[in-house]
Amino acid sequence: MKTLLLILGLGLSAVTDAQTNNAKALVDSQDYVFKAWQAMPMRGRVRNLTYDYDLKVSKQAIVSYLPYYGEAYVAPIDPTKNGLEFTSKDYTYTVTPGKKEGWTVMIKPKDYPEVQQMILNISSAGYASLQVISTNRQAISFSGAIVPSSTTSKKKPSKDEK
Repeated sequence: MKTLLLILGLGLSAVTDAQTNNAKALVDSQDYVFKAWQAMPMRGRVRNLTYDYDLKVSKQAIVSYLPYYGEAYVAPIDPTKNGLEFTSKDYTYTVTPGKKEGWTVMIKPKDYPEVQQMILNISSAGYASLQVISTNRQAISFSGAIVPSSTTSKKKPSKDEK
């Protein structure tokens, strides 16, 4: 019985180590996608997200396709662009060790002034939370997980891309 428990314990340890190594490799590669499951505005209720909202991170660009719920201090010029939808090719990407074998990734877009910074807290298992601090809006947080960018599917093209 002790042998069986030892084997099971070693097996679970190996799975945990593999998850940690996988998440670490994704963070270090700077080539992954944060898949958002829930949006948590500063005011109001937590919203489960039913569509494929994400933040794609690569060395070439940050592509944000996230919803926004909250108070805006300045009305957008284009009222159809209410979410956090943008592409940044000029940004800083800083990784620091986080709590419990995780990492904190700080992303600061330089070519998209509406977003001051994005703080991604990633656990060793790949679960993550994202806080977006904007210039003209209340901050908003998202919960989800990071996945390799090769596993994500393409979205339907927007009206601008057709």
